[in-house]
Amino acid sequence: RFCSNMPEAVIHHEVLGPPDIEEKVGLTGGHIFQGEILPQYMWDRRLAYKTPMDGVYLCGAATHPGGSVIAVNGRNAAMEILGVGA
Repeated sequence: RFCSNMPEAVIHHEVLGPPDIEEKVGLTGGHIFQGEILPQYMWDRRLAYKTPMDGVYLCGAATHPGGSVIAVNGRNAAMEILGVGA
């Protein structure tokens, strides 16, 4: 009804598994979330925003809450820098 031409509109598609992602994109192990999604690498076990080095903060997918929550990592790191807390 809304996108009746969808099949014809797709001009290319590609399915990538972890080995393909590692080779084409350079993510170690093909981990799009910067590590295994397992309890030992989740929640409070992710990297902290503030590092032991003064003025160095992390805001990537390896920090809490992980890579599947878009932009929250950067927002949380910014709040940490501002002293407001994540």
